[in-house]
Amino acid sequence: MKAEKGMSELNNPGPDYAHLLAEVKERIRSAQYEALKAVNKELVGLYWDIGRMIVERQDVEGWGKAVVERLSADLRQEFPGVGGFSVQNLWYMRQFYLEYHESERLQPLVGEIAWTHNLAIMSKCKDPLEREFYLRMTRKFGWSKNVLIHQIANQSYEKSLLGQANFDQTLTPKLRAQAKLAVKDEYTFDFLELGEEYSERELERALITRIEDFLRAMGGMFAFMGSQYRLEIDGEEFFIDLLLFHRRLRCMVAVELKIGKFRPEFVGKMQFYLTALDRQVRQEDENSSIGIILCKEKSRTIVEYALHDARKPIGVATYEITKTLPRELRGQLPQPEEIAALLERIDE
Repeated sequence: MKAEKGMSELNNPGPDYAHLLAEVKERIRSAQYEALKAVNKELVGLYWDIGRMIVERQDVEGWGKAVVERLSADLRQEFPGVGGFSVQNLWYMRQFYLEYHESERLQPLVGEIAWTHNLAIMSKCKDPLEREFYLRMTRKFGWSKNVLIHQIANQSYEKSLLGQANFDQTLTPKLRAQAKLAVKDEYTFDFLELGEEYSERELERALITRIEDFLRAMGGMFAFMGSQYRLEIDGEEFFIDLLLFHRRLRCMVAVELKIGKFRPEFVGKMQFYLTALDRQVRQEDENSSIGIILCKEKSRTIVEYALHDARKPIGVATYEITKTLPRELRGQLPQPEEIAALLERIDE
């Protein structure tokens, strides 16, 4: 009888077992991640020290390029099973030290991400604040190397800082910085295959078909809740084009798609949707809903006026089907001290 009971418990352990299994698996993943971080930090620290020693010896001894080639050959002979000591990588170590050794803000951050990620940021970003943005975002969101390169290519730094939203007036200080970083000024949907003419419904269907690419383009912290999300209010039906959930902000995000220019009346409609979501759908442990109005074009002045007195948190962004990078907007970025203050709050 005891044996039968034991077998029964093994085959049908009950609902609590699922929670136990989930907790154990999460603990294992956490341990694996912490171990990986520790190994990575040690590796980056090793490369930092090698770069420093090369620089210092070259300064003192006056050694030229040949010493790096010799050092590479000797290290590979001494450590045949260990990679990372190629001539090119040793030059990267030297550059790595030279680029960051005078920066107190960036030095603690470089050890928190992988060496390959550091190389991507170091080679593709020259502005210190831009580097800090990608260092912090990679650390916080665990971007893979390919995702990081994609974010840099699509100018997430500029597009995050240029975002037009009323979050300063409508969100708590705790959520403002995160919301500003979550809602960009422009999105690139270069994965879509649409002709020159298409309807809003066709755009929506195309995005749903490539939902993983869409969520990645939106920033990677969104979960999909539905398209044409139905709301019933006083016997009438209303439909939100796309409804997402932002895992970091812990709030619903309503997205309205517009294939033309931004119009001020779009804000009133979005406020209506956000009020309905907060009253009918939002759960007690979630924050107030946020709206994103995605248009093909916008006048920054008209957007500014339209959002001025809006009571709900709304961002207005544009989208491109092909990559057109707004280099001309770099002159409109906030002051360096404002950018630095925003970057410090990424980890909150």
